[in-house]
Amino acid sequence: MDTFPRLVVAGVRGGGGKTTATLSIIAALKSKKNLKITPFKKGPDYIDAGWMSLASENPCYNLDPFLLSKEKVIESFISHFTGDIAVIEGNRGLYDGMDIEGSFSTAELAKLLKSPVILVIDCTKITRTAAAIVKGCMDFDTDVKIKGVILNQISGKRHESVITASIEKYCSVPVLGVIPRLKERDLPERHMGLTPHQEHPDTKKALSIIWEIADKYLEIERILDIANDTEPLEPEVYRREQIDRIWQQEIPVRIGIIRDSAFQFYYPENLEELIKRNAEIVDISALTERELPEIDALYIGGGFPETNAIRLAENKLFRESLKNAAERGLPIYAECGGLMFLGEKIRVGDNEYPMVGLFPIVFEMRKKPQAHGYTIARVDRQNPFYPPGTVLHGHEFHYSAVTEIQPAEDIYTAFGMLRGNGINRKRDGICYKNTLAAYTHIHALGTPAWVDGIIKTAIEYKSLRGRVTNA
Repeated sequence: MDTFPRLVVAGVRGGGGKTTATLSIIAALKSKKNLKITPFKKGPDYIDAGWMSLASENPCYNLDPFLLSKEKVIESFISHFTGDIAVIEGNRGLYDGMDIEGSFSTAELAKLLKSPVILVIDCTKITRTAAAIVKGCMDFDTDVKIKGVILNQISGKRHESVITASIEKYCSVPVLGVIPRLKERDLPERHMGLTPHQEHPDTKKALSIIWEIADKYLEIERILDIANDTEPLEPEVYRREQIDRIWQQEIPVRIGIIRDSAFQFYYPENLEELIKRNAEIVDISALTERELPEIDALYIGGGFPETNAIRLAENKLFRESLKNAAERGLPIYAECGGLMFLGEKIRVGDNEYPMVGLFPIVFEMRKKPQAHGYTIARVDRQNPFYPPGTVLHGHEFHYSAVTEIQPAEDIYTAFGMLRGNGINRKRDGICYKNTLAAYTHIHALGTPAWVDGIIKTAIEYKSLRGRVTNA
């Protein structure tokens, strides 16, 4: 059995400082202990995961028991554990889930991975009550092993001493860090928490602040001891030679991925699954390139096309190249921001920006989220990628709303939303020829039909072009 040193960093609510604490722990373990960190993020998230990847200099993987089966969660954890220690950031409050049982919560993930938990407490305007919060979390489910606490938003020495003494007296767990109320917000929030590191004006400064927090305010030796004192997992069922199998029988294909400051939300597992199936990944920028390269399929992830709308609109040659390729039957799969890019235009305030125009949809940016949370969609119509009857577990989070959608005989939606909003009237997955675009994001390890569909359509498209060329 392998121990896989690990810890879960959890909070009692969203926005309580667990991302700052997580990044600080990663920074300290990496710089002070010279350890290789494998970061993981619980919950549907790209932005926090991006910062964790940047801080650790390793890909950050998603462990979410709603998006993935329990078996796949453990399989993914073991197969991606390539360093000295795993740091797993939770999401929302420790026990927050989809129902009163806390299904799919951070606590359930910690139990599944037999991982110790470090609880981050926002101490704004409280003292001894912090101990009551910790004690309540410990007693709520004794199978969740809370091994220490990090205090955040501490206003001074007296504030710190009262809370620390209270927790250590009533809860019998150590305080492992005390982070003061910081004057600067070096990781400013936007739509979904932190600004993506790709758009942050000074990532070096932000990471230096994180390192300073780690150096000054965390007891990293004690944190490391907790991570090393873990129950063994049983990896025999999930051996790497089974997990990392290469599908050598597949015809090699070239899959284009639009990755730039407008489109940056991709789970690394999704790209890994394509590579395992003999796909070559071709990075493309919708902002700087003038036409699509020679590819067999295209994947457009989410992001913030609205903040890059001027540059996307100005690059008319690329938009025309993409639309022409779709008309020729190039397989295209798009999620959220990619869906918006394929629409007619995006309205931001009083301004309108033309997009690709493949779908007759107008999107408008709103001040409040228009959809937020896990989704369940049932595929109920023929489409380029999924067999009818497939059930998709995904997530959606967007500030855009569909304000206009024109009916068209050859354009239709292929998903019925059992949970979540979708594009319009509880429908998602809009299709035209070999293009499918949806608000729903999916995770390849939880939806194997996704990679099957992309590889299948890419091979068919490549073969078709070969027949045309040889004619």
